[in-house]
Amino acid sequence: MMVPEITPEEQVELDRALYDALKPLASAVRSRETGLPADRMWDGDPVDVALSVLAAWKVVDAEVKRLTANAAATAGSYGASYAQLGSVWGITRQGARKKWPDAVSRPVLSTSTLELFGGTAELVQTSPGGWAWTAKGADGASSAADEGTSYPSTEEAAAHAGAFLKEHALDAVRRP
Repeated sequence: MMVPEITPEEQVELDRALYDALKPLASAVRSRETGLPADRMWDGDPVDVALSVLAAWKVVDAEVKRLTANAAATAGSYGASYAQLGSVWGITRQGARKKWPDAVSRPVLSTSTLELFGGTAELVQTSPGGWAWTAKGADGASSAADEGTSYPSTEEAAAHAGAFLKEHALDAVRRP
């Protein structure tokens, strides 16, 4: 996704909306600083008035940063990567990770052990939707899922590991 460009008309509308949203906050800041009634709060030294407006923009800037982090976290919770977040923001993947370090959660991969036919298999989550296995049969033979093979569920990986363990059970060795 590219960084969105806005038209000159959209820029004018955005500026107008931001200034309209800023006016009540800037007025409140100015009123608190001067103690002047509403009809005179903008009276005074132009530097002081401009600094009151700047102080209000600082509050807005902090709020925009907070809302931006929330939006990045929401996108990350739906599966967006840091590369995608960076692309939208016009920065690198690394820049996005630095800007919003908790936006994309790393899945906690899990493992479980399966004991069947005198052998043991370890089921390993290789990705959020993938599973693999390694096993050692009762006869001492070892094996694993083929390189690059990923099963869609722990049950399917367990079935393949279980078939290996059955094939390498001690009573299977004694069979004619």
